[in-house]
Amino acid sequence: MDSMKINKILAAVLLAGVVAMTTGFVTRLIHPASGGGHHGADHGPVDPLYASYIKDDHGADHGAKEPAGPEPIVGMLASADLEAGKKIFKKCTSCHTADKGAPNKVGPALFGIVGNDIASVGSFSYSSPMADLSGNWSYADLNQFLYKPKAYVKGTKMAFPGLKRAKDRAAVIAYLRAQDDTPEALPAGQ
Repeated sequence: MDSMKINKILAAVLLAGVVAMTTGFVTRLIHPASGGGHHGADHGPVDPLYASYIKDDHGADHGAKEPAGPEPIVGMLASADLEAGKKIFKKCTSCHTADKGAPNKVGPALFGIVGNDIASVGSFSYSSPMADLSGNWSYADLNQFLYKPKAYVKGTKMAFPGLKRAKDRAAVIAYLRAQDDTPEALPAGQ
C-alpha cells in the first residue's frame, strides 16, 4: 500500500472522529440534560424514556422514579385474556413448561403453580434463595415475582427481567391458573 492511500485512510478516520466529537458537543448544547449545561440549571420536562439515565454533574438522579412495586392485579384476574396470557407465556417457554406432566427445563415445570407451595417441584433443584422461601404462590406473590423476579427473590438465578404491565401479569397468572386440574379459587370480590 502506498503512502497516499495510508494518508487517505488516516484522514478519513480523523474526519470521522472530529464529526463524532462535534456532534456530541452540539447535542449537549441543544439538549443540556444529556451532559452539558450549567450546574443547577432547570432543564425542564424530561422524556420518561431517558429519565432514569439522567444525572446532574454531582451524580444526583433527576429521572423519574420507578414505582415501589407492581400495581395489584386481583381485580383483573376474572376478566384476564387467557389467549393473551398464553402468548405472553411463550417468553417463558425457553425455561419453563406449563403443561401437565411436562418435564422441567432450565426452570421448573409450572403446571399447578398457582396456590402451590413455593419451590415445591420435587424433581427440580432450586437455587438457595428460592429454596429458602416459604409459603405458597398466591396471586399477590406471583404478581410481585413476575413484576421483577430478582427484586422478589434476591440472588435468584432466573434472568427474566419481569413483566411491567399489570395487564400482562394478570393474563399470565390467569393462564397458569387455567392449566391446573383444579384451579385455585379467585380471591374474594372477584
